Amino acid sequence: MTARLTIHLDAIRHNVATLAAIAAPSRTLFAVKAGAYGLGMVPVARAGLAAGAEWLGTLEVPAALELREAGIRAPLFAWLHGEHTDFRAAIEAEVDLGVSSQAELRRVAAARAALPARVHLKVDTGLHRNGANPADWPGLVAEALELVDAGALRIVGLWSHLADASPEADAAALAEFHAAVAVAGALGVPLEGPDRPLLHLAASSAGIREPEARLDLVRFGIAAYGVSPFDDVDGPGLGMRGTLSLHAAVIEARDGIAVLDVGSADGVPPSVLGPSGLGAEVLLGGSRARVLAVGIDTLTVEADAAPGDAAIVYGPGELGEPTVEDWAAWSASIGDEILARASTRLPREYLD
Repeated sequence: MTARLTIHLDAIRHNVATLAAIAAPSRTLFAVKAGAYGLGMVPVARAGLAAGAEWLGTLEVPAALELREAGIRAPLFAWLHGEHTDFRAAIEAEVDLGVSSQAELRRVAAARAALPARVHLKVDTGLHRNGANPADWPGLVAEALELVDAGALRIVGLWSHLADASPEADAAALAEFHAAVAVAGALGVPLEGPDRPLLHLAASSAGIREPEARLDLVRFGIAAYGVSPFDDVDGPGLGMRGTLSLHAAVIEARDGIAVLDVGSADGVPPSVLGPSGLGAEVLLGGSRARVLAVGIDTLTVEADAAPGDAAIVYGPGELGEPTVEDWAAWSASIGDEILARASTRLPREYLD
């Protein structure tokens, strides 16, 4: 046995179906950004669509184009763009584009694709990552409407990101968003009828706990991968299942010490042994074994074992192994980081 990663597509389907049921009647967007948090974008995206997601979110245009090249025809949304983003290719592939400023809007319009661009205008409601501030919002909307009249684009969405700082902050951001939507309506964006744009604001946190923020579409990210967005409950407590397992094998053992064939180069965070380390463990021989050292290629644990014995560094937790959320806590990190660290050098198996 050698080290390997297992991606549990059945868990992806379970989680997406559960979240889609929570969000209904709002539509569900499944975020597969960062290569589906390191799990592999195309197979994970297909699993999410099979479970009820209607949209996919990729963050960047090249990832959306990769999904199109794989034959995925579902609505795609990309919203973070660099100066060299190929907007023409995105428009011709019918990728919806988040637009945060008039400068960005002009670049989209200048792409001169054969189709009108499908844009979602973004207002900043407090996260300050991108999006037009309230003072610039009317200008963005007005220029977009001029480009609609010129046949260069369609306004298919109005949206924002919540900072998820607190329920009170989210409520204030929701009020700001509704005010921005009202401004757009006053300027001429239709807010009724079949041509009205989708309104979307909530991601995993608000999508689960704040029904008033679900609007037309909920963008589920980390919760769909089995990791809770909350501090007071873990993924299983939300009805989610773990989606990634890291398997290893003992390559050397003596005097109650075993060395496994995975290390920091495979995504095991060395910070579990730093000042904030809280006692990381793996499952070995049916019992938890304490981590003593994290090397680039090895993981040393305290256990009586023999070469070839199987270990699980983390997984769904159904066999008693630690979970991704356990490793996040031990390394003073977050579940997103543990998932995204999963090494591309390890063999992968997709359990369907």
